Amino acid sequence: MHQKKDIVNICRRVYAKEFVAATDGNISARTDNGRLLITRSGLCKGDAVEEDILTIDTEGDLIEGNGRITTEAKIHLLLYKARPDINAVIHGHPIYSTAFASSGISLDRPVFPEVILSIGRIPLCAYGTPSTDELPLSMKPHISYANVFLLENHGAVSTGKNLMEAFYRMDKLEHYAKTITVARTIGREKILTDDKLRKLYDISDKVYGIKLNPKNRY
Repeated sequence: MHQKKDIVNICRRVYAKEFVAATDGNISARTDNGRLLITRSGLCKGDAVEEDILTIDTEGDLIEGNGRITTEAKIHLLLYKARPDINAVIHGHPIYSTAFASSGISLDRPVFPEVILSIGRIPLCAYGTPSTDELPLSMKPHISYANVFLLENHGAVSTGKNLMEAFYRMDKLEHYAKTITVARTIGREKILTDDKLRKLYDISDKVYGIKLNPKNRY
């Protein structure tokens, strides 16, 4: 299946970028028939092959494949059920983003135009015990608008209309967190004013072809 090959490709990318370590993280995609493809539990993403990708239904039950379903499939299932526009989800522990999440420091500030347009708001979700319903429920207040989520004391989640968009959003989130870290070592970041934000939003569709969710604006 072509999508399995795509997931393997993303697995290799997130491992190479150090968005995950050891067997951390999970990656999934929605299929045309409404089922989900998701990486099995205990998989080092740098070693992923197509046989490591499971097929599950929307209730999280195994349909096809060998291996255990990750307990964090609950994150993916919640997002797919709530958002028909989401067709891919990546959960990882990128170093700088996770450092902010673990420090309880929000990245939800309008600093870089490219981040505002490609990601939008970046909610910091309250801590939830991994593998329990607490974790996906912590994301619920933000699901209607957010494309990425910081999970307090845990990591990050990115979404997209396809796997590459979800990957690029995770990549952009981590680059943003790293840049803010550097900015704060030499001073502080400068927040865009409401007037500058209005100008940016006014040209987002015309110049960049980006239609923004009104709920995802600052």
